[in-house]
Parts: sequence; structure tokens; C-alpha cells
Amino acid sequence: MKLPLFPTLLVAAACATMVGLGVWQLQRANWKDGLLQDYAKVQSLPAIAYPQPPWPDKLPLFRKSDLICLEVAGWSATAGRNVRGQSGWVHLAQCRLGAEGPGAIVNVGWSSKPQSPTWRGGKVTGVIGADGQQLIRLISDRPLAPGLQQSAPPSIEEIPNNHFGYAVQWFLFAGVAALIYALALRRRAAG
Repeated sequence: MKLPLFPTLLVAAACATMVGLGVWQLQRANWKDGLLQDYAKVQSLPAIAYPQPPWPDKLPLFRKSDLICLEVAGWSATAGRNVRGQSGWVHLAQCRLGAEGPGAIVNVGWSSKPQSPTWRGGKVTGVIGADGQQLIRLISDRPLAPGLQQSAPPSIEEIPNNHFGYAVQWFLFAGVAALIYALALRRRAAG
């Protein structure tokens, strides 16, 4: 039986692409394992001064840090959890750290209501976590205003590492595509 050229090339290219994506996901799984190990190591290191500005590929996530918020330039509230796992609002202060620069985002605590607290600034100690606006934020290790509770600190356990599962899926897709093509060829030869 002679194989049809174009469909065979198309299926072979698709299967090779899927296998390539599976291999890439395995490489990503190794990279993520290393990253998570690095994050676990830095949690026991001494506190660092709050960095400005961080490099996107070298974020000091999960490091203990501190800063002095000279003045709160603005407030926002976003969905978050407290240390007991309750859902509510985390209150983010946009802190001025000096005369220039972007300042810092500080998670001053959690509450069940989105109204801004009365905190005006001061010394903050805590852990560096991810922030969608300025890449990092400092999550205070205690509530900084009356009526607030401590926000849940960032957790390595919440970072997904499901790349191995994605790799298995890509390999299965490639196998199923090859099997379907083989069955189609067999049916064509029989018919």
C-alpha cells in the first residue's frame, strides 16, 4: 500500500509538534522544580532591604523584607485571604519611600469590608510576594491598622507545577493522532 504523501506529512508534522511540546513541558517542569526549591531556601535567609526596582526575571519572592512607608499615596483593596483562610479584602497601601521612584505596594492587612483603613505609614516588616502592578509587594507580618487581621502570607504550595501532566497530555495527543491515522489508513486499504 502506498501512503498518501500530503496527509502523511501533515500527521507526521502534527505528531512531531505535539511530542516537541511534551518535551518542552518536561523541561519546564524541571525549571519549576528548581524555582520552587530556590523559593524554599530563601524563606530562611535574613531579611533584605525592600528592593527597587526589581528585575522581572530575578524577583525576590518569599524573602523577608522591611521598609519605611513615609506616606500613603493611595489605597486599593483586592480579594484575598487572612491567615485563617477566610475570604475577604486585602488592603494595599501605595507607599512613598523617598522623594523619587515608584514607591512600594504594602499589604497592610485583611478585612471583610473593602473600605480603606486609617493607617498613615511607618515601619513595615513582612514577606515579599507577587504584585500585578509593580511586580512585587510587601505583605506585612501583622495587621497595621485597627479593624484589620493579618493577611495570608504568600505560599509556595499555591504555585502550580503541573507541567509533567501537560507533557503526558501532549504525548497522549500525539499517540492518539498517530493511532487514528493508522486506523484510517487501514480502513482505506481494506475498503
